Amino acid sequence: MEIQGIVEEIIFKNEENGYTIASVDHDMELLIVVGFMPTIKEGEMMRFIGEPTFHKTYGEQFKVSSCEVIEPTEVKSIQKYLGSGIIKGIGPSLAERIVEKFSEDTMDIIRYNPNKLLEIPGIGKNKLDQIVKSYAETRAMSDVVMFLQKYDVSLAYATRIYNSFKSKTIEKVTENPYILAEEIKGIGFKMADGIAKTMGVDKDSPYRIYSGIKHVMTLITQQGHTYSYEDDLIKEASEILVVNRDVIKTELTELIIKGDLYRTKFEDRDVIYLINYYNAELSVCKKISKLTYSQVEIINVEVDKEIDYCEKNGNITLADQQKEAISQSITQGVMVITGGPGTGKTTIINSIIDIFERQNLKVLLAAPTGRAAKRMSEATEHESKTIHRLLEYQFSDAGFLAFNKNAENPLVADLIIIDEASMLDILLMNNLLEAISYGTRMIFVGDIDQLPAVGAGNVLSDLINSGIIKTVALTEIFRQAQESMIVTNAHRINTGQMPIVNEKGKDFYFIKQKTPNGVIDTIVNLCKDRLPNYYKFDSLKDIQVLSPMKNSPAGVLNLNQCLQYALNPPMKDKPEKTFGDTTFREGDKVMQIKNNYNIKWKARYSYEKGEGVFNGDIGYIHEVNLNRKMLLVVFDDDREVEYEFGQLDELVLSYAVTVHKSQGSEFPVVVMPLYNVPMMLKNKNILYTAITRAKELVVLVGTEIQLNGMIQNISHARRNSGLIHMFKIIEEAFKEK
Repeated sequence: MEIQGIVEEIIFKNEENGYTIASVDHDMELLIVVGFMPTIKEGEMMRFIGEPTFHKTYGEQFKVSSCEVIEPTEVKSIQKYLGSGIIKGIGPSLAERIVEKFSEDTMDIIRYNPNKLLEIPGIGKNKLDQIVKSYAETRAMSDVVMFLQKYDVSLAYATRIYNSFKSKTIEKVTENPYILAEEIKGIGFKMADGIAKTMGVDKDSPYRIYSGIKHVMTLITQQGHTYSYEDDLIKEASEILVVNRDVIKTELTELIIKGDLYRTKFEDRDVIYLINYYNAELSVCKKISKLTYSQVEIINVEVDKEIDYCEKNGNITLADQQKEAISQSITQGVMVITGGPGTGKTTIINSIIDIFERQNLKVLLAAPTGRAAKRMSEATEHESKTIHRLLEYQFSDAGFLAFNKNAENPLVADLIIIDEASMLDILLMNNLLEAISYGTRMIFVGDIDQLPAVGAGNVLSDLINSGIIKTVALTEIFRQAQESMIVTNAHRINTGQMPIVNEKGKDFYFIKQKTPNGVIDTIVNLCKDRLPNYYKFDSLKDIQVLSPMKNSPAGVLNLNQCLQYALNPPMKDKPEKTFGDTTFREGDKVMQIKNNYNIKWKARYSYEKGEGVFNGDIGYIHEVNLNRKMLLVVFDDDREVEYEFGQLDELVLSYAVTVHKSQGSEFPVVVMPLYNVPMMLKNKNILYTAITRAKELVVLVGTEIQLNGMIQNISHARRNSGLIHMFKIIEEAFKEK
């Protein structure tokens, strides 16, 4: 339905996406309107299209799907409109004088003949320029929104588009609608293609082919590949764009000439890169090779004596493989230490840190995620940072996010240790290496049997398989670790064997359930009653449900709703805020799902303050303040972070999270559903990664068929990565020298 009215008050507005809550004077009644309304301002007469809704907390509302400004035509309305401050430079008294002079023609004068405003006392040249500019900006955004709505672009996206292109929006989009896919976050090729089709753009348009090819290449990198074989790319692009392959070939060549794509050859097959991925892989290969072969400063220590000291001082006995890793860290420029759970990686790291620090050498520790960095700090009792934080990722003087540590401003350290290196993608690896000075030692520690990085590349595996970097593979499981069925079963699964389960007094259980309701009810019961009552685990802080998938009955989305209702049900005295499809309630367990380097936090029990909450950080909602329109989350039992309601897209419920999101984390208890797992997620790596997140207890719930299916599927998708090819070329060049 359609309503009209004057905007009395803007109650809330997210300037980034235009989501607004406002009160409108409609037929002498105040009505609350909600939705994406980027152009709305107090005092404006507006037309809203949408539908009435009822909110359980706020009552009757009008949910807006589209809106437009209606310029006032009556003298009284014009004066009220101008006097509201909508146009900068015009206040109530000046509005009265303008309307007194021009009456019903006032708006036409401002739009078409603004110089006549100089006839009004108090309006000079500077004031006129201010009024004209402000009115033009107000009209421009309104015109852009109306233009884009003709092509079914939502108000939320219209705001993003206008914020990027400003007054040139209509011109740019009309010339090339595919610019939206390339420059506006969240607008993909399909949306831009739909707009272009509505505008009548030919399907063979070069703009469309260019954008379509880059779209396919982006999809390929999202699958973890850094390049595509050229014939595969042409075939896929031809099918998606529904155009002849010869057309694709022609425009592909143009993109290569322009420098957006790069063509090279691997094993007599042409491959195509997005240029930034090619540059990243080439740069990583060159830097790793130079760090490996460059002279590192000799540390004048007797290795055997240092190892003896570490054993005596730490009251430990090091295995031969551990001793080798420690010894190599002293002589090598770059090395990799890899091994599964219980193989002593942390003991090695602590020993290496001890040796280097006793020689007054500076050691820096880092990991790809906040959770992994926190674990590293706890295990080593030394500060560890995310790689982004280590490289000082922040807004540059030009106003965009960039790494402050780079080739011109490198990290100062004698040794840098990167933990959970399996999570490194090629772009992050490149940024890290750019900030490393020659002569600095690098140690990468990780488990290659875990899931690969979310981003493109196969960095850790390629470093190991390149053959030019010293790698110490830890295979011996220590006696204390052997007592854990979690460790034992992780290694059994890794070798294709079924786990040993349900042994009395052990820490690995499997509960058979053959129906989705049976799986869900069992998991809820485990989290709410059985594990807390029998083992004294805390339902929220100790137990983490990990699912391979998001959707399906046993997926994260459904499990979160079921667990929220069971563990933190709605109550009259417990405030909550609904955002999209999620209700956030005081007491809820939540996860940050994107890196926010600028959000402020303060410690609850000290005067410490800081900035930054990172993808994967888990916290608990301490307060939902409906009056202040904010939500307070406590991370790590100490850091308080305030989220405005408009920022809630950064949070999700985390009673259950995907296995991918759990990488780098560790939990006392892991509960995992094994029911109807999609084929692309039914593999050994996901199961292995999930159970190795647990410190004290694992409980699997589902069917033996699903469990066996995951263990036997060892053929997780192979990633196209060029690092090894490039290493071979560089290695040959070094040999020639």
